[in-house]
Amino acid sequence: MTMALLTPIETRILDDWQRDLPLVPRPFAVMADALQVSEADLLARLAHLKSIGAIARVGATCRPNTVGASTLAALSVPEARIDEVAAVVAAEPGVNHSYLRENNWNLWFVATAPDAGELLAMLARIEDRCGLKVLNLPLRRAFNIDLGFALEGPRQALQSDRPADVSVIEPGDRALLQALSHGLPLVARPFAALGDEIGRSEDAVLARVATLCAARIITRLGVIVRHRALGWRSNAMVVWNLPEDRIEAAGNALIRLPGVTLCYERRRVAGLWDYPLFCMIHAKTRPEALEVLETATTMPELSGAGRQVLFSVRCFKQTGAMIERREEAAA
Repeated sequence: MTMALLTPIETRILDDWQRDLPLVPRPFAVMADALQVSEADLLARLAHLKSIGAIARVGATCRPNTVGASTLAALSVPEARIDEVAAVVAAEPGVNHSYLRENNWNLWFVATAPDAGELLAMLARIEDRCGLKVLNLPLRRAFNIDLGFALEGPRQALQSDRPADVSVIEPGDRALLQALSHGLPLVARPFAALGDEIGRSEDAVLARVATLCAARIITRLGVIVRHRALGWRSNAMVVWNLPEDRIEAAGNALIRLPGVTLCYERRRVAGLWDYPLFCMIHAKTRPEALEVLETATTMPELSGAGRQVLFSVRCFKQTGAMIERREEAAA
């Protein structure tokens, strides 16, 4: 699929509403008015975009390690075992992203769980079932983890992320955030339907979502796009080897470079991984991605930095995070 196969209205849905979903009882009516279509038409279009794999959901992305725990992990998998090991990893409900990348550490995945203990237990299960060492790279600092960018027109620089205010979190937020990570129902009053699902009123849901967005617990609320399905298939994870005292300046420089779509610092692992600064470059072609990378290498903040470029080859899994155990969510 490419953007050319979408109608102009569908393209606007994807470009205009990746964030800032209206926090009103009928958000799709507000979106429809802006697009000059009916609410029913918009809902039908969103359902169609989801059915063809252009979007994952209309819902939320949550800041890692605020409610629940998460990490980026990798395995070095022999080529003959890639499908087998990828299936083992994808079978874990807490794995929400899994990609094959061009590197000796070639199978990368994001693991999420309700707490740190369950997260480590999941990684241990994967190690045991695959017979392979798991490289565990927890997040240390986020420069920008939004991953919402315009699909048409010139590329834009990212904004610097601000820390989350975890003091606002309440016990009932887990169920709410889990539901938003799965996606809002595509109905006229989605927050009321979500409230019915978790036993809260529409007003209460809207108030909590607004609070969690303002506190940056919810990093984005809107249409969650599947970029690869829309032709953005030359996506590179670039990792940089820098001393600790240069990482902050380099991360802030990278987010100002149009074409960089994520940037964060992760843990070093002595003897295994000495690349603490990560950025993603999403592009439609490899030359386009490499052009962005070439510009990055000229930045003084990255002068002399060692780097590796890990293009994604296959996507095995892409879902919302696990914030709450399934049995808790169903209770």
